Amino acid sequence: MPFLRAGPVRLGAVIRLLDRVTLRGLRARGHHGVFERERVEGQTFVVDLVLYLDTRPAASGDDLTRTAHYGIVAEEVTAIIAGEPVDLIETLAQRIADQCLKHEAVEEVEVTVHKPDAPITVPFDDVTVTIHRGRA
Repeated sequence: MPFLRAGPVRLGAVIRLLDRVTLRGLRARGHHGVFERERVEGQTFVVDLVLYLDTRPAASGDDLTRTAHYGIVAEEVTAIIAGEPVDLIETLAQRIADQCLKHEAVEEVEVTVHKPDAPITVPFDDVTVTIHRGRA
């Protein structure tokens, strides 16, 4: 089945809905962009995440090890933003998605990268890229 936001996941003949853990407004300074000024001066990037997972195993035993530890995820995401520069926010979003999917409980992830200070010459509020990825 294709990815569906909080939609059904087919496991054999069983369909179940995934739960969501959402982190909004993660901020870090990065040096991403195609222009030299962006690479030298840097700018603030903002990331929103939706982690799709089954929270029942964690909830049934009140066990943090059976879910995605959102504090750790937040630290990993901000480290990626502050880390190795890339030209495109599409690439940054993919790196973040790949890291989130390393967490065993996470089955799918939606990543939105905001670049509110993008080098655009006309008035604007924000530039975003949103991707949705899952386990292959």
